[in-house]
Amino acid sequence: MKFLLQCTAITLFISCMPTKKKVVIAHRSASGYLPEHTLEATAMAHSWDVDFIEPDIVMTKDNELVILHDHHLDTTTNVAEIYPERMREDGRYYAIDFKLQELKKLSVNERIDLRTKKPIFPGRFELTKSSFQIPTLREFIELVQGLNKTTGRNVGIYPEIKKPEFHLKHGKDITKHTIETLREYGYEDSGQIYIQSFWPSTLIRLKKEFKTKIPLVQLIASDDWGESSADYSEMLTDNGLKKIATYAKGIGPWSHQLFSINNKNLEPNNLVEKAHSYGLVVHPYTHRLDSLPDGVTNKQFLDFMFEELEVDGIFSDFADRVLDYLD
Repeated sequence: MKFLLQCTAITLFISCMPTKKKVVIAHRSASGYLPEHTLEATAMAHSWDVDFIEPDIVMTKDNELVILHDHHLDTTTNVAEIYPERMREDGRYYAIDFKLQELKKLSVNERIDLRTKKPIFPGRFELTKSSFQIPTLREFIELVQGLNKTTGRNVGIYPEIKKPEFHLKHGKDITKHTIETLREYGYEDSGQIYIQSFWPSTLIRLKKEFKTKIPLVQLIASDDWGESSADYSEMLTDNGLKKIATYAKGIGPWSHQLFSINNKNLEPNNLVEKAHSYGLVVHPYTHRLDSLPDGVTNKQFLDFMFEELEVDGIFSDFADRVLDYLD
């Protein structure tokens, strides 16, 4: 673990004490500035010298791993325009129904609300004549590793295995394909990686069946999101955290699970403290300049996270601003 020196001058002497470096994760790459998970956004995030860049991984019909936050395609691509006949009965388009060559014909755009067809974050990148593609996991890794070589940096990756239950039901072992690819690119012993998932069975499988030494992070959702069959409320209890500590290095809670809001003031709970008592690091998601709690400034939010709660790192759409704050 890297350390920084925190020094305070008191009268005639200086006392210095080591503090653990806070981890900054570029959430879906530089998603506050460019369409999420594109190679262009990855290059931008790498230029900031973040600690990690996050790729979310889903599988295609022909068993390729691609970088998309959702196993759906319709909120971030023009799939409805290019393949209107490929809609499922539920009205959605699924990456698993398309071969890689077909996905490469799509253009990636800012995330939209399917009901209104308007951007979720209206102040972000607006497509005019720009064109962005869905990258593969291999393309993402080779870009990050290539930039590490040419810049002399050591930027790691923080992949999330998306919807492993869904993939298994469709005959796709996304966990096996992911760990094999990561090992092929040298990540098993690199120290430049965490693997995260919302489904605990995937992380337990990585630890026991695949015997990986890569640190694992249990993501924690709200139960009403339908993220997986897991009981996330239970994960927030002492017993839940104790169980997580048997297979994971840390937790990735939704930031709102760490506090309540009272008269626009953030009031902490003891989740971070409890997680630390079980030896778990805490990397909450997601810091967004355009989606801060009402009445809270960027500095106030980061002060609260890092100084009051003492989280170990944070996922951010605007990771450059987190780096500026920590500097």
